[in-house]
Amino acid sequence: MPLLRSDSFKDIDFTLRRQFGKENFRPHQREIIKAALDGHDVFVQAATSFGKSLCFQLPAVIDRGITIVISPLLSLMMNQVEALRASDVDARTLNSNTTMPERDYIYADLATGHPLTRLLYVTPELCSGDHFRRKLKLVYEQHELARIVVDEAHCISEWGHDFRKDFKRLSWFRENFPDVPVMCLTATANDQVRRDVLTTLGLDKTPGKLKIFGMTAHRPNLHLEVRFTSDEANDRYDDFVTWLKGVYDRRAAADRKAELDATGQRVENVPGIIYTISRDEVESLAAALRHDGIGARPFHAKLPNQMKEETLAKWIANEPGYDIIVATTAFGMGIDKENVRFVVHWRLPKSFEGYYQEAGRAGRDGNASYCFLYYSREDRDRVCNLVMREPVSKNSGSDGINNKQARQESLSRLVAYCEDTSSCRHAAICRYFGETQVPECDYTCDWHKDPQGLKRRMARGLASEEWVSTQREEGMYDEYWSE
Repeated sequence: MPLLRSDSFKDIDFTLRRQFGKENFRPHQREIIKAALDGHDVFVQAATSFGKSLCFQLPAVIDRGITIVISPLLSLMMNQVEALRASDVDARTLNSNTTMPERDYIYADLATGHPLTRLLYVTPELCSGDHFRRKLKLVYEQHELARIVVDEAHCISEWGHDFRKDFKRLSWFRENFPDVPVMCLTATANDQVRRDVLTTLGLDKTPGKLKIFGMTAHRPNLHLEVRFTSDEANDRYDDFVTWLKGVYDRRAAADRKAELDATGQRVENVPGIIYTISRDEVESLAAALRHDGIGARPFHAKLPNQMKEETLAKWIANEPGYDIIVATTAFGMGIDKENVRFVVHWRLPKSFEGYYQEAGRAGRDGNASYCFLYYSREDRDRVCNLVMREPVSKNSGSDGINNKQARQESLSRLVAYCEDTSSCRHAAICRYFGETQVPECDYTCDWHKDPQGLKRRMARGLASEEWVSTQREEGMYDEYWSE
């Protein structure tokens, strides 16, 4: 039973200004929102800075009924719900952290068949449960189920880097609510993952109803650079601090300082994120930076919630002492801070997609930003060993095997990206995600800026393959940092 939509198509520009406090849409957002309001299934692949959440949040405000948003991360859900409620949108979430009174209210709201809630964020695991499904069937029978949104849709595919088996079970929605529109959003889907997502959700069976929006992975305002190192050199820290203090010195120069003073900015307010893989290294690195007068704070899963909330709020507000977040890789999903000026990968990430997603949190405002990846062959062997050792679930069957192969291939492609000294970094990223058109790189990667210097830095900075091989045979890289 299709949703009974309002006869009058409300002004989406008015809703954008009134409800979300934005004056203009970003490129393609308007087309996506109109497709959603016209009842189409929609697949959106766009970079981290695109503003994908608005593409379903704004239609949810305009349409009758409730929009169900399926998201894999609790922090992502909580952040978006908090922002929506601050904009006077009735958004709620059902997850393991939801209080019992709030849970009772949400289920009672659904049981009416005419829920007041506009957006309900849930986990894929909840969608597999009979209790929740029964509630949604009642809402559907009353013509009040507006659409289903699958955020981070690459998690559906066993060929994706973040595969979760409960995402595969989301096929239930199209099977039971065949006329309810489905929207899928992701930043990291190659052609194979995209086909898998559309097939699993049954969207490829009605191609006339499906609208696909694919935006380039190219982020021209990001300067991409690989910085080579080794266990013996152990020079990441000095290299980074030298670079950052050089930025501070340029901002402190008389002419630049006058500009900053006029706009009320501090010299040291250069917001950034440093990603590493170990909680211990997060703590020690943040402490070392503070010791050197740099406002860095740790952020990882084991910190108290109050401390994490305070750190995040002060970082977003650009408060002194909270200029840099040193974090494990879970940090950043759904964080809407536009002026992140740099992202540093202290260690090699476990996937190409992870690297791209995390680097993409820089420069959401469109201004120039820097993305450094510190790469060593020793780290390469450590993380390769870690991925090889990750178990395949006994219940996952071929899906788990395929996913492990996909993760190994993704890591292999990231290693090749790091060791490539013959082509543009931006072009390599676009090729990885299936793009054939080579983007214009205005000297915003290390290869375009200095191709010969890049080769020299790699030859000088990396340990030789012979040395690394000897250490590998001795089991020196069998252990890696715990997340």
